[in-house]
Amino acid sequence: MLFEQVHTQPDPYAPFLISQAIKTNGLVFVSGQAAIGDDGQLVGVGDFDKQADQAFRNLERILKASGSGLDRVVKVTIYLTSMSNFNKIVELRRKWWSQPYPADTIVEVSSLYSSDAMIEIDAIALTDSI
Repeated sequence: MLFEQVHTQPDPYAPFLISQAIKTNGLVFVSGQAAIGDDGQLVGVGDFDKQADQAFRNLERILKASGSGLDRVVKVTIYLTSMSNFNKIVELRRKWWSQPYPADTIVEVSSLYSSDAMIEIDAIALTDSI
């Protein structure tokens, strides 16, 4: 089976030995995208809206780098540190996707990679075959 590692520059995942995404057989599997800025630092500490916006922008960026896009996402998992932000996720779906909306799982977790991170998104999307 052939596969290709996909990454952006800068690649905030490289120090952790994580692929931002792997492309294979017409699919791209995207690692969890958090609110990490180009400087490698968490954006919007304490501000869910800023973190969510940055996480979706990071997701969009790696999808484009893989030859895909938000419009080709078939499955998404969204990790939240508080379900109190669930209603905001519904609005974010409306902002970033259109019908048919991707299959979606939302999970509340006690912590993400940083105690200040509030959201992380991973996805599976259609892409050009490798």
